[in-house]
Amino acid sequence: MFIVNYRKIFFAISIAAVALSLFAVFFYGFNTGIDFEGGAILEAEYPNGRPNIEAVAEAVHAKFPEAQVQSAGDAGIFVRTSDLTEAEHQELLTTLALNGAQVTEKQFNSIGPTIGRELRQKAWVAIAAVLLAIVLFIAFAFRKVSAPISSWKYGLITLVSLAHDIILPAGLFAFLGKEVNSLFVVALLSILGISVHDKIVVFDRVRENLKLKSFSDFTTTVGKSLEQTFARSVNTSLTILIVLGVLWWFGPASTKDFALLLFVGVAIGTYSSVFFATPLLVTLEKWQGRR
Repeated sequence: MFIVNYRKIFFAISIAAVALSLFAVFFYGFNTGIDFEGGAILEAEYPNGRPNIEAVAEAVHAKFPEAQVQSAGDAGIFVRTSDLTEAEHQELLTTLALNGAQVTEKQFNSIGPTIGRELRQKAWVAIAAVLLAIVLFIAFAFRKVSAPISSWKYGLITLVSLAHDIILPAGLFAFLGKEVNSLFVVALLSILGISVHDKIVVFDRVRENLKLKSFSDFTTTVGKSLEQTFARSVNTSLTILIVLGVLWWFGPASTKDFALLLFVGVAIGTYSSVFFATPLLVTLEKWQGRR
């Protein structure tokens, strides 16, 4: 009952966090990867030790001024450039072999700008389609619970809270300047799946208690339903967070941002299920009562 009674405080926290995230997205923008903008990315490794990263970057910039060079672990390197021909690809590898250093190419990907735009459009369509499917499913699943909240309003609240769950990690990535690529979209879709599972668990307990008339009023029903599912939601999320934390800490450089985004998203999704989405049911019911 504590959460339901102090819901305005949690709403204020969520609104402030969403506002800051949207500010970060519009002010800083997304650092889109080659998946969406087109270009080439090369990952290489120096088996006998990497030369000074600043010296390598200076040599690369002398021939490829727009290139972005960053380290990958102790012996690796990432180079991102505009789209390269095969001759330019080989020239880049030769440049990386600074002072005769042995360099091994681990991966090289090149995507044209047209394909990049198409992938970006499909990514937004995929997210929108998932959100719509979730709303329709929840409206159907809760069709027999029409009082005091209509079934479609459970879906609407879920949609609002899921938007909250993906705006916050997206804003964090915009603020940190992390690269947004196809893995970013996969992570957002995964966050949606995990987050909606938490919300359905709580909503389903509310539905059961309403059908059984276990409590005298709707506010008490929601508050007690939260209490009954709180431990399950937190324990499930903690298990996932531990795995993602290990993946972020010990995993390869190529999946660190993916693990970080999932970690933040799962934590936010758990928060919204308990402190945002379910208390919204009480607020909506009270608004209906005033009308």
